[in-house]
Amino acid sequence: MFAARVGPLALLLAVLLAGCASRGLETADTTALSLDRALILAEARQSLGIPYRYGGTSSRGLDCSGLVQRAYARAGISVPRTSRAQFRALPQVEQARPGDLLFFATAGSGKPSHVGIYLGGGEMIHAPGRGRQVTITSLGLDYWQERFVGAASLPAP
Repeated sequence: MFAARVGPLALLLAVLLAGCASRGLETADTTALSLDRALILAEARQSLGIPYRYGGTSSRGLDCSGLVQRAYARAGISVPRTSRAQFRALPQVEQARPGDLLFFATAGSGKPSHVGIYLGGGEMIHAPGRGRQVTITSLGLDYWQERFVGAASLPAP
């Protein structure tokens, strides 16, 4: 009798919890990259080790959206300056591919406040914040999974 009651209750609990889950971060790695994506990733990799600087867009210092702007410019693609504007301007995708942008709500507002470039293999390149440098980070960390708000792709030509 107890088992008969637990089954429906467990199902109800699972449905309720699923409704509370945030949008999942899905990726689709590929070995064949377009020239644009290869240029974006090459510039992002060359930026590794550059110190974080709020509002920074040069080799003297980068913030997260400055890194994106710099890497995309290498491929001849103009993007807005801030992570929130980038999120609004670029086409949203369900699965991120290498070179796509990943957006996170790190400021507690639920709105995009941080952006990284998907590298592939479950990693992103980003400028994490004051006192740190542009680095590669695993997307498997709960911190990123819990704050993920969406992914965006390169704009259509």
